[in-house]
Amino acid sequence: MSKPAAQAAAQMVRLIVPAGKATAAPPVGPALGARGVKSIDFVKDFNARTASLVPGTPTPVNITIQADRTFTFTVHTPPTMWLIKQATGIETASGEPGRAAPVATLSAKHIYEIAKIKQRDEHMRHLPLQSIARAVAGSCRSAGVAIVP
Repeated sequence: MSKPAAQAAAQMVRLIVPAGKATAAPPVGPALGARGVKSIDFVKDFNARTASLVPGTPTPVNITIQADRTFTFTVHTPPTMWLIKQATGIETASGEPGRAAPVATLSAKHIYEIAKIKQRDEHMRHLPLQSIARAVAGSCRSAGVAIVP
């Protein structure tokens, strides 16, 4: 009696792709092509799924590639720091957070709005909004953004 062939483990690829503007060019093409997946199939599905977002928004995506070269993917909310930069209008964070003058300010209301956006992610749904807001506030402090009431 022969042993069944071992199932190849699914591969996971994590990318940050501009919403609605995915192309077969890097980073998508090389990352998927190296694993035998047609990147154009992913590009069409991803652009359709992110059509409701502002074009160009950096969107994290987790792609699970099966042994038969089929794939599924999960789209996440934009990175917290990108949301903070958009809310404050800054391009770069402070080089010396906590020492130099703050580069911008955010209100507590803005912190909670960003936390509500981040709460949509699957891995954040079980966390209370207050905990997510504390994490966002920590990101603000590390970027040199002051929080005002």
